[in-house]
Amino acid sequence: MEQAYIYDAIRTPRGKGSAKGTGALADLSPFELLDTLYQALERRTNIDKKSIEDVILGCVTQAKEQAGNIAKASLMYSGWPQQIPGMTVHRYCSSGLDAINIAALKVNAGQVKCAIAGGVEMMSRVPMMSDQASIFSDPALATKCRMLLMGSGADLVATLHDVSREQADEVAFRSHQRAAKARSEGRFKSVIPVFNNVTDKMVEYDECIRPQTTLESLAKLSPSFADIGSAGADALQLAGHPQLACIRHIHTPGNSPALADAASLVLVADKSLKAAGHKPKAKILATTTVCGDPLESVSGCATVTKKLMAEQGLGVDDIDLFELHEAFAATVIKCKQQLGLNDDKLNVNGGVIALGHPMGATGAIMTSTLIDELERQGLRRGIVATSGAAATGTAMLLELV
Repeated sequence: MEQAYIYDAIRTPRGKGSAKGTGALADLSPFELLDTLYQALERRTNIDKKSIEDVILGCVTQAKEQAGNIAKASLMYSGWPQQIPGMTVHRYCSSGLDAINIAALKVNAGQVKCAIAGGVEMMSRVPMMSDQASIFSDPALATKCRMLLMGSGADLVATLHDVSREQADEVAFRSHQRAAKARSEGRFKSVIPVFNNVTDKMVEYDECIRPQTTLESLAKLSPSFADIGSAGADALQLAGHPQLACIRHIHTPGNSPALADAASLVLVADKSLKAAGHKPKAKILATTTVCGDPLESVSGCATVTKKLMAEQGLGVDDIDLFELHEAFAATVIKCKQQLGLNDDKLNVNGGVIALGHPMGATGAIMTSTLIDELERQGLRRGIVATSGAAATGTAMLLELV
């Protein structure tokens, strides 16, 4: 069996995802955003484009500009060789990480020698739910399938794990403080600046970070999902968990993931690139996926990390850094409780609450962030894991070369 390596992992900055189109990247189409990364990847690695045998991109809302297989469509837009196929994958907010894992599996199986993986999500231009998926928009179908919106699932996680509003706000505050420090110190080495030709400005930094955030300002925000709860979500959750007296609605705009626009690309290949003089950054040691109780919605991150470590016979002490999806604050606390993690190893440069969550791109962005930080600290081994709707979870164990 071949061994899959990551030779490069790059991303755009994350712009604010706003329906008003006020974010720093909102003027650009997903094609234009990905084109910047395709050009940068070729320039940084000096890769022969004809050696690329597949492109796999994650994208959650495959509608409008993101419909029609954005992976293949973006290759055609950027003028890459016509023989390169493209595939767009959708495993909710784990899509970007699953794209990398699929590329690695194809390399391991000897199906391809070299592939590009990653993701894209322009939430300013293609808003969440604009694909009008019946599983979310049809109340009867959603109830039958026990499929709730992610915020409702997060409030259930908070209730089941006794997470207080104060604890959730502390997670958000720490995320912003860490992200602001990482940005000011230039820790995000994988960021490729993007030129916005409409505003005539170069976008160089993640836009969603709010270093001025305080615990006091977070405490003033109202819960976001109480109305959905009273409209029927609470009743469905309580029926599934009769031991609970009520659902605690603790998640607000401040301790929930920030909507964002961004794209990410990861070059995955076997040792043939290494033999040709290209230096790999990391080796993909193992991957796995799970799906739990859909009522908990965003809980998969903790479950899949635990599964991956058990499958590989590893404990917390064997892992130098964990990059785990801040899919609402309660998820972070659940990860700490179930895995026995402390803050020294977990999301040391902040998470998507502060940095932004461009759904289909997030997993690959987190991968690049993990590699950046392992290199910066001179560490060796890390786990990146994501949560998606319906309690799906995806994880990858990697090791620096």
